[in-house]
Amino acid sequence: MKVCIVGAGAIGGWIGARLAAAGVAVSAIARGDTLAALRQHGWRLQTADGMVQSPVAAVSADAAALGPQDLVIIAVKGPALAAVAKGLGPLLGPQTVVLPAMNGVPWWFCQGLPEFAEPLACVDAGGAIAAAIPFARVLGCVVHGSTAVSEPGLVQHKGGNGLIVGEPQGGRSERAQQVADVLARGGFTVTHSENVRQAIWYKLWGNMTMNPISAITGATVDCILGDPLVRAFCAQAMVEAQVIGARIGCAIDETPEARNAITAKLGAFKTSMLQDAQAGRPLELDAIVGAVHEIGGRLGLPTPSIAAVLGLTRLMARVHGLYPDSATAA
Repeated sequence: MKVCIVGAGAIGGWIGARLAAAGVAVSAIARGDTLAALRQHGWRLQTADGMVQSPVAAVSADAAALGPQDLVIIAVKGPALAAVAKGLGPLLGPQTVVLPAMNGVPWWFCQGLPEFAEPLACVDAGGAIAAAIPFARVLGCVVHGSTAVSEPGLVQHKGGNGLIVGEPQGGRSERAQQVADVLARGGFTVTHSENVRQAIWYKLWGNMTMNPISAITGATVDCILGDPLVRAFCAQAMVEAQVIGARIGCAIDETPEARNAITAKLGAFKTSMLQDAQAGRPLELDAIVGAVHEIGGRLGLPTPSIAAVLGLTRLMARVHGLYPDSATAA
């Protein structure tokens, strides 16, 4: 199977390095210093057991230089996806599968639901992403792993090894199993889910509060959950998201308190959004919070706590140049 990683950062580099070390032909779309590092060193992954380093099959900033692939794994940050999607055409052959390994609600998430004839404005305004990446090509994906880029082209694996894949419309399929098998060759713990949308929503259920609150406050997750007032506020927002999830086929049979107790066991860690804020990178606010707020609005469901998280984080991010003034302000 020919695999191409689009976005060879923390997640893309982790997946690419693992697959390449297992003998899979893995190419990459990259730019700038990351492109130069991949050309010089190949895939590099620092693990607890040492360095994993393997050749990259091909690397370029131009998809046309790589040609059609069997599997395209998109691992860019949400704010970059619309621009990236426009250039993916040369990678897409007749049977190419696209696997977005990204945070939050993906652009395809509400496709087929009766209340969502139009795409979510906060993640795909005007439907440009959906036009560039047809729904029939997409497999859903949830990443359960902690990684970071220590220098361009060098990824550090900090913990977690799980990947969930599945058909967006539910059920199991041969193509999803083929992708799961390839990822398992790379040493990942892979689940072929019959309801990947629910798996996406469940992960989002925790990230939706921890990520933005950490970005606003600079606090690690242990401090957020250690404050009774903040913890109670997070629970209120999570209840709102549970009500939304139940309406869109993503019911969660767990209390916010139980979910937060699991998160608390992870200790003092920085969320991805806090890391982005501290590094001066654009925040993935739309996919992680804005989409939940927009879905609730389309369904006519109240989301006062989610709205507060979104508004406060968006304001902070705009003040610091981490969120565009032109983005959706509803």
